[in-house]
Amino acid sequence: MPRPLGELEDAVMTRVWKWNRPVTVREVLEDLQQERSIAYTTVMTVLDNLHQKGWVRREAEGRAYRYEAVSTRAAYAAALMNDAWSQSDNPAAALVAFFGMMSEEQRQALRDAVRIVQGPEETREAPVARQQEAPEVRRQEAPEARQEENPGAAQEADGR
Repeated sequence: MPRPLGELEDAVMTRVWKWNRPVTVREVLEDLQQERSIAYTTVMTVLDNLHQKGWVRREAEGRAYRYEAVSTRAAYAAALMNDAWSQSDNPAAALVAFFGMMSEEQRQALRDAVRIVQGPEETREAPVARQQEAPEVRRQEAPEARQEENPGAAQEADGR
Protein backbone atom coordinates (compact mmCIF):
# COMPACT_ATOMS: atom_id res chain seq x y z
CA MET A 1 0.00 0.00 0.00
CA PRO A 2 1.45 3.36 -0.94
CA ARG A 3 1.63 5.98 1.76
CA PRO A 4 -1.16 8.56 1.82
CA LEU A 5 -0.74 11.51 -0.52
CA GLY A 6 0.56 14.74 0.93
CA GLU A 7 -1.58 17.88 0.82
CA LEU A 8 -0.11 19.25 -2.44
CA GLU A 9 0.07 15.79 -4.03
CA ASP A 10 -3.61 15.32 -3.23
CA ALA A 11 -4.48 18.73 -4.72
CA VAL A 12 -2.68 17.79 -7.94
CA MET A 13 -4.13 14.25 -8.09
CA THR A 14 -7.63 15.62 -7.43
CA ARG A 15 -7.40 17.51 -10.69
CA VAL A 16 -5.90 14.60 -12.60
CA TRP A 17 -8.69 12.30 -11.34
CA LYS A 18 -11.43 14.87 -11.90
CA TRP A 19 -10.41 15.66 -15.47
CA ASN A 20 -9.89 11.96 -16.28
CA ARG A 21 -7.60 12.64 -19.23
CA PRO A 22 -3.90 13.32 -19.82
CA VAL A 23 -3.02 16.75 -18.38
CA THR A 24 -0.08 19.13 -18.63
CA VAL A 25 1.78 20.87 -15.84
CA ARG A 26 0.44 24.19 -17.20
CA GLU A 27 -3.21 23.05 -16.91
CA VAL A 28 -2.77 21.88 -13.33
CA LEU A 29 -0.83 25.04 -12.46
CA GLU A 30 -3.51 27.37 -13.82
CA ASP A 31 -6.24 25.56 -11.92
CA LEU A 32 -4.25 25.49 -8.67
CA GLN A 33 -3.46 29.20 -8.99
CA GLN A 34 -7.16 29.95 -8.58
CA GLU A 35 -6.78 28.80 -4.95
CA ARG A 36 -3.16 29.57 -4.07
CA SER A 37 0.07 31.10 -5.23
CA ILE A 38 2.24 28.33 -6.66
CA ALA A 39 5.15 28.11 -9.10
CA TYR A 40 5.26 26.13 -12.33
CA THR A 41 8.38 24.29 -11.15
CA THR A 42 6.60 23.23 -7.95
CA VAL A 43 3.76 21.62 -9.90
CA MET A 44 6.27 20.06 -12.30
CA THR A 45 8.20 18.57 -9.36
CA VAL A 46 5.03 17.24 -7.71
CA LEU A 47 3.91 15.57 -10.95
CA ASP A 48 7.40 14.13 -11.45
CA ASN A 49 7.33 12.76 -7.89
CA LEU A 50 3.86 11.29 -8.47
CA HIS A 51 5.22 9.65 -11.61
CA GLN A 52 8.16 8.15 -9.73
CA LYS A 53 5.79 6.88 -7.01
CA GLY A 54 3.59 5.21 -9.63
CA TRP A 55 0.50 7.41 -9.24
CA VAL A 56 0.65 8.80 -12.79
CA ARG A 57 2.13 7.74 -16.11
CA ARG A 58 3.48 10.29 -18.52
CA GLU A 59 3.93 10.62 -22.22
CA ALA A 60 6.23 13.10 -23.90
CA GLU A 61 4.59 15.81 -25.96
CA GLY A 62 7.24 18.07 -27.47
CA ARG A 63 9.43 19.32 -24.62
CA ALA A 64 6.75 18.67 -21.99
CA TYR A 65 4.81 15.70 -20.66
CA ARG A 66 1.15 14.82 -20.39
CA TYR A 67 0.31 13.04 -17.14
CA GLU A 68 -2.51 10.56 -16.62
CA ALA A 69 -3.69 8.77 -13.46
CA VAL A 70 -2.74 5.12 -13.14
CA SER A 71 -5.79 4.32 -10.98
CA THR A 72 -8.92 6.02 -9.70
CA ARG A 73 -9.57 8.04 -6.56
CA ALA A 74 -11.96 5.27 -5.50
CA ALA A 75 -9.15 2.70 -5.72
CA TYR A 76 -6.89 5.02 -3.71
CA ALA A 77 -9.55 5.48 -1.01
CA ALA A 78 -10.18 1.72 -0.90
CA ALA A 79 -6.47 1.02 -0.48
CA LEU A 80 -6.26 3.53 2.39
CA MET A 81 -9.28 1.98 4.12
CA ASN A 82 -7.92 -1.54 3.64
CA ASP A 83 -4.52 -0.54 5.01
CA ALA A 84 -6.03 1.10 8.09
CA TRP A 85 -8.34 -1.86 8.69
CA SER A 86 -5.57 -4.45 8.30
CA GLN A 87 -3.45 -2.65 10.92
CA SER A 88 -6.15 -3.02 13.57
CA ASP A 89 -5.64 -5.63 16.29
CA ASN A 90 -9.41 -6.12 16.26
CA PRO A 91 -10.72 -5.73 12.68
CA ALA A 92 -14.34 -6.43 13.65
CA ALA A 93 -14.31 -3.71 16.31
CA ALA A 94 -12.66 -1.32 13.86
CA LEU A 95 -15.44 -1.96 11.34
CA VAL A 96 -18.14 -1.47 13.96
CA ALA A 97 -16.55 1.84 15.01
CA PHE A 98 -16.22 2.90 11.36
CA PHE A 99 -19.85 2.05 10.60
CA GLY A 100 -20.86 4.04 13.69
CA MET A 101 -19.20 7.13 12.21
CA MET A 102 -21.09 6.83 8.93
CA SER A 103 -24.09 8.92 7.98
CA GLU A 104 -27.27 7.16 6.92
CA GLU A 105 -26.43 8.03 3.31
CA GLN A 106 -23.00 6.40 3.67
CA ARG A 107 -24.53 3.29 5.26
CA GLN A 108 -26.94 3.04 2.33
CA ALA A 109 -24.00 3.32 -0.08
CA LEU A 110 -22.30 0.52 1.87
CA ARG A 111 -25.41 -1.68 1.62
CA ASP A 112 -25.56 -0.98 -2.13
CA ALA A 113 -21.88 -1.85 -2.50
CA VAL A 114 -22.31 -5.14 -0.61
CA ARG A 115 -25.23 -6.06 -2.90
CA ILE A 116 -23.06 -5.33 -5.94
CA VAL A 117 -20.18 -7.45 -4.64
CA GLN A 118 -22.48 -10.32 -3.68
CA GLY A 119 -24.32 -10.26 -6.99
CA PRO A 120 -27.98 -10.95 -7.64
CA GLU A 121 -29.70 -13.00 -4.92
CA GLU A 122 -30.80 -15.71 -7.33
CA THR A 123 -27.17 -16.44 -8.25
CA ARG A 124 -25.96 -16.68 -4.65
CA GLU A 125 -25.96 -20.11 -3.11
CA ALA A 126 -27.84 -20.36 0.16
CA PRO A 127 -27.27 -23.36 2.44
CA VAL A 128 -29.35 -26.30 1.20
CA ALA A 129 -31.27 -26.66 4.48
CA ARG A 130 -32.22 -22.97 4.39
CA GLN A 131 -33.45 -23.18 0.78
CA GLN A 132 -35.71 -26.10 1.56
CA GLU A 133 -37.28 -24.66 4.73
CA ALA A 134 -40.67 -23.05 4.46
CA PRO A 135 -40.80 -19.36 5.43
CA GLU A 136 -43.02 -20.19 8.43
CA VAL A 137 -40.37 -22.53 9.85
CA ARG A 138 -37.66 -19.88 9.57
CA ARG A 139 -39.81 -17.34 11.43
CA GLN A 140 -40.44 -19.79 14.29
CA GLU A 141 -36.73 -20.51 14.92
CA ALA A 142 -35.57 -20.28 18.50
CA PRO A 143 -33.77 -17.03 19.36
CA GLU A 144 -30.63 -19.04 20.23
CA ALA A 145 -30.38 -20.26 16.63
CA ARG A 146 -30.58 -16.73 15.28
CA GLN A 147 -27.91 -15.60 17.74
CA GLU A 148 -25.54 -18.33 16.50
CA GLU A 149 -25.87 -16.89 13.01
CA ASN A 150 -25.26 -13.37 14.35
CA PRO A 151 -22.97 -13.50 17.41
CA GLY A 152 -23.41 -9.73 17.93
CA ALA A 153 -27.14 -10.26 18.47
CA ALA A 154 -26.52 -11.94 21.84
CA GLN A 155 -24.48 -8.97 23.03
CA GLU A 156 -27.13 -6.51 21.84
CA ALA A 157 -29.85 -8.51 23.58
CA ASP A 158 -27.86 -8.48 26.82
CA GLY A 159 -27.30 -4.72 26.45
CA ARG A 160 -23.53 -5.07 26.01
